Amino acid sequence: MTPELKQWICESCGFIYDPADGDPDGGIPEGTAFEDIPDTWFCPVCGARKKDFVPYEG
Repeated sequence: MTPELKQWICESCGFIYDPADGDPDGGIPEGTAFEDIPDTWFCPVCGARKKDFVPYEG
């Protein structure tokens, strides 16, 4: 897995953003690296801000 396409986890609820899946309901197409998501994006589960996500090392 390339560094740009690593998964990120929401510290608030545990939702894992997977670039392979994107967030279609949130307007983020499949294949979008987390770094390329707009800062205005929110967690689709709990509404946490993008800055509340950390790299997922699972």
